[in-house]
Amino acid sequence: MFTPSQHDVRRFFCEVRRKQRAAELLAPLEALAADWIDQHPEYHAELANADAAVAASYTVEEGRSNPFLHLAMHLSISEQVQIDQPRGIKQAVALLAARRGSLHEAQHEAMECLGEMIWSSQRSGLPPDGEAYIDCIRRRATR
Repeated sequence: MFTPSQHDVRRFFCEVRRKQRAAELLAPLEALAADWIDQHPEYHAELANADAAVAASYTVEEGRSNPFLHLAMHLSISEQVQIDQPRGIKQAVALLAARRGSLHEAQHEAMECLGEMIWSSQRSGLPPDGEAYIDCIRRRATR
């Protein structure tokens, strides 16, 4: 299993942005990341310098959101949907996207559910509960 470091993730997104701007060929995962980068022009400046990105700190106290975490969550959810793992996420995200009229907005809501699942797992010391994650997305799709 590939476990990239924080720096690896930041350099990956910066490299995808560089390749986009240079109109270079993208690998499939890079193309998926590029789609999410395109939908977040507010992050383009932060993706322009990999060394600065690696050194950057994103704290709640500073009121800065972490563009790399945000893009990584988009990418993770997209991959989960593609392979329907955890089982049922494909349908749950599709229902939420239909309800919201936007896949992008559905992904943002799914991110909240993903964050809750990870937080609960870390707090309890138990494995992530994929069923609770899917239930959270489904509940959002029905309100």
